[in-house]
Amino acid sequence: MSPANAEPIGIAILTKAPEPGKVKTRLAMMLGVEGAARLHERFIARTVEAAAEAATGPITIWASPDADHPFFQDMAQQIPLAFQRQVGDDLGERMHVAIAHANAPTLVIGTDCPLLTSTHLRDAAEVLRGGADAVIFPAQDGGYVLIGLRRPMPELFANMAWSTDGVMMETRLRLQHLGLSWREPVHHLWDVDRPTDVMRMKREGLTELLEGIDSRPAKQG
Repeated sequence: MSPANAEPIGIAILTKAPEPGKVKTRLAMMLGVEGAARLHERFIARTVEAAAEAATGPITIWASPDADHPFFQDMAQQIPLAFQRQVGDDLGERMHVAIAHANAPTLVIGTDCPLLTSTHLRDAAEVLRGGADAVIFPAQDGGYVLIGLRRPMPELFANMAWSTDGVMMETRLRLQHLGLSWREPVHHLWDVDRPTDVMRMKREGLTELLEGIDSRPAKQG
């Protein structure tokens, strides 16, 4: 837990409502649409719990299409959360809006990285408290799983080729061009997007997230 007098560092969590057939669609072949949605729910819960345990500052769920899903409302009964509807034409614009709305130093994360812990979040917050303009956790696929900024910087997000392996490299180039300071205290985290990532979860001790949903139900008849 952060000291009581520490500068608050908000955490913005961008995620989708866990509607079967609309989340983790690339995993449906392995898990079925219901199983993929249940795994997405568990990822959201794990991420929110890590943010709450980190206690760096206020937590905001930026939900798509909105925050009316019962899963979000049930979670809000257990953990203090604010909710906003995601706004923007692409991922970059949605992240920028979340940071600009906070009007304070903010960490932005998704819910696809089950390795992200409260310790990671506290470490990222300390980088911003230490005066760096930005903190980033690179992902193995060439993107990143966390970005934190002391202030809004739309130049880091505009006209980016999202979901490609050049995102992290391009972000570094932009940070350099803008003359900004940043740190990358954690390397090589990874998201769960494809069936091969589910197999990796099993190999790396994350089987509790898959309990009861790691195979498609048998066909009837």
